[in-house]
Amino acid sequence: MHHKTFVAAAVGLGLVGLSALTGCGASGTKGSTDSKTVTLVSHDSWAVSKSVLADFEKKSGYKVKVLKSGDAGQAVNKAILTKDNPQGDVLFGVDNTLLSRALDNGLFQSYRAKGLDTVGAGYQLDKGKDRVTPVDYGDICVNYDKAYFARHKLAPPRSFADLAKPEYKNLLVTENAATSSPGLGFLLGSAAQFGDQGWPDYWKKLKANGVKVVDGWEQAYYQEFSGSSEGKKAGGDRPLVVSYASSPPAEVIYAKKRPSTAPTGVSTGTCFRQIEFAGLLSNAKNTKGGKAFIDFLLSKEFQQDMPLNMFVYPVVRGAAVPAEFTKYGPAAADPETMAPGKISANRDQWVKSWTSLVLR
Repeated sequence: MHHKTFVAAAVGLGLVGLSALTGCGASGTKGSTDSKTVTLVSHDSWAVSKSVLADFEKKSGYKVKVLKSGDAGQAVNKAILTKDNPQGDVLFGVDNTLLSRALDNGLFQSYRAKGLDTVGAGYQLDKGKDRVTPVDYGDICVNYDKAYFARHKLAPPRSFADLAKPEYKNLLVTENAATSSPGLGFLLGSAAQFGDQGWPDYWKKLKANGVKVVDGWEQAYYQEFSGSSEGKKAGGDRPLVVSYASSPPAEVIYAKKRPSTAPTGVSTGTCFRQIEFAGLLSNAKNTKGGKAFIDFLLSKEFQQDMPLNMFVYPVVRGAAVPAEFTKYGPAAADPETMAPGKISANRDQWVKSWTSLVLR
């Protein structure tokens, strides 16, 4: 069960391409027009403690219904296709790599959430228009297997540039940028680091240095990576993997016997920041309920409940983060970032170039 939550957390950040759509169908049609029901459309990794959700339902008088739509990319695409008659009232899980696509397609209506003034300005990527509300953030970063580097008396890589050095040959596994959100985030991080013109050369070097590419995060992290508990069992032989800054705390929290230190570490100079948003869908049937739900997402109660459910960090100032996070997986101090508009203008072309460069 525990690992499922971690997988779910990963999925959320768009890592896994599952297209199961649950909780949908004939039984669902009544709920959407019922003003006492709020329907949340989300990626597969939505998770909240039962007591926290029950508290919102009790205080607000709304019942919450959740429809899960695969990974973040699939959830956004589905919402665009159904925007005239949406499946729900609120969409959660659109991130900065997908944001422009959602906004350009008129997916959301403006709503300035109560509590938005408690959210750091750096997370508010639609400031003034408020079509989306920031909910959480995470960092896509290379994780390393501490035992491997100790055994080989080798310092783990610290930066993007380090990964191309000969001492790290054949050690890195990453995800396909065309099919996986951390794979895409890692590509965007390298483009932010080396520039629009410089990143293809960098990837030529990584390819020459033996980078391995697999379809999705689960395969990379649970099968190829020697540092995760599953990867060890699977005989994974890659001590470097593109994952999250919050993966080391997950390794600690879900270990059968809790270790005193995390078995994995983060190469802090390889991080790309991902911010996740929620928005009120343009043709939501229950706008009042939808607004109340978005306010709830910024409540301290929800924000503090989120890290151990979805393995992401809160955006609300003063929301407490579990000790395991600060100890084993602090957020990157200086992650790479990129404006959503720039991502939108380049993403498809970059992924195409990346594919022909790295996979052929």
